[in-house]
Amino acid sequence: MNRTLTIAFDGKRAANNRTGLGNYSRHIIGLLAKFFPENRYLVFLTKENKNQQFKEILDQNPNIEIVLPKKGLWKKLSSLWRVFGISKEISEYENIIYHGLSNELPLTIKKTNAKSIVTIHDLIFLKFPKYYKFFDRKIYTYKFRKACENADKIIAVSECTKRDIVEIFKISPDKIKVIYQGCDKVFKTEISSETLLNVKQKYNLPDRFLLNVGSIEERKNALLIVKALPHLKEKLPLVIVGKRTKYTLEIEREAEKLGVNNLLHIFDKVPFEDLALIYHLAEVFIYPSRYEGFGIPIIEAINCGVPVVAATGSCLEEAGGPDCQYVNPDDEKALSAAIEKFLYDKEFCKKSVEQSKKYVQRFSEDNQAKQLMECYQLI
Repeated sequence: MNRTLTIAFDGKRAANNRTGLGNYSRHIIGLLAKFFPENRYLVFLTKENKNQQFKEILDQNPNIEIVLPKKGLWKKLSSLWRVFGISKEISEYENIIYHGLSNELPLTIKKTNAKSIVTIHDLIFLKFPKYYKFFDRKIYTYKFRKACENADKIIAVSECTKRDIVEIFKISPDKIKVIYQGCDKVFKTEISSETLLNVKQKYNLPDRFLLNVGSIEERKNALLIVKALPHLKEKLPLVIVGKRTKYTLEIEREAEKLGVNNLLHIFDKVPFEDLALIYHLAEVFIYPSRYEGFGIPIIEAINCGVPVVAATGSCLEEAGGPDCQYVNPDDEKALSAAIEKFLYDKEFCKKSVEQSKKYVQRFSEDNQAKQLMECYQLI
């Protein structure tokens, strides 16, 4: 018989990050509160929440409580409170499970009476160190390793991430459970033609376009798509939605060099509520990232009914399943051929979308919630 639990979360990302780890943190907290309302949920924050998405989750789930540092030194040193001082607050609760949702745990977690779980999303900073600053790599390595060593259980978001944890940190595979991430329900919702037309006009989107979503950084490899554009028989525009970085300039320079800069459309700071609508309007979604912990945008695209071309080399096959297309992340001709397969073979495209939609049902909210609760109940 399942016991009622007190589950605590590090809420830093849920309250402060608009994408990525923030989406994951909000999703997990809201998911568990929805499927298992009998439990008590605590979210430890260094300051009052100002994130509107998270506020909506809190408003909908009265069984979620916010815990802030108490007045005094830790109130002033709130960032250090997450690492050291938080253990005192954790120990005030009996039979508590503390879940670090974003790769880390308080360094003093072993001094508490809590059982602990950490979600490790990826170890990309160690697999591809050139994409990270030296000092950042050292901090991440220390925090992630200590979290893996101190946790009673580790959740990896893919088999690929699990292999990396075992290989790099020498953690027993028995300590690690793979629980795949899902995507927000907004990507599974039917959209009216009028709503789609409104967002098309809002961003002045082309009638037909290829789509890439994600931070515009070197590892994500959007440059490969630009290089593939000249090889396409039909010169379709490319829409990139993501945070601009220095790498964006490299993409724009390459587009100009290849004479396809008129096909390139880059949108930064797109509101979350518009993202699913843009997916629905795309012809093909392309995700040529060299390495990912999982690859949520692939699942988002599939749920929106868009065929997917992704890169080999990490875990993207786990996210998309066998009916998406996968190419070498350095082969622009293979990428253009895969895009054209979807554009011109309508039967193949239809089957790919249908089968991929069936495949991603394994990432449903119901499955994820059950697996998480099983993990909590067993430690």
